[in-house]
Amino acid sequence: MKLQIHELIGPNCITLEDGQVVYERVHPELKAGRSIELDFKDVQLFASPFFNAAVGQLYKDFSSEELNRLLIMRGLTPNGSIVLRKVGENAKVYYSSARAKNVIESV
Repeated sequence: MKLQIHELIGPNCITLEDGQVVYERVHPELKAGRSIELDFKDVQLFASPFFNAAVGQLYKDFSSEELNRLLIMRGLTPNGSIVLRKVGENAKVYYSSARAKNVIESV
């Protein structure tokens, strides 16, 4: 399956709500073991709340290896790639460590 993010969200991937829209399309596909491609062609602005919702929360149900195999990212700008990488790093820590999760939630 391929999702054209620009068509689904528009040129700005910023909000948690928009990220949740993507998550709700992606999660069932991954849960069924199917790969999904997110194409960010023509998306120009990215923010971590979007990626936290769209991708970050996938780490609670899937390993990094599963996501690397099943979730394909295309067309990200260099800045989008940086934001996505940081969100992924943070999500791995958050979902793998109860202590880290408690510290983050207490802030």
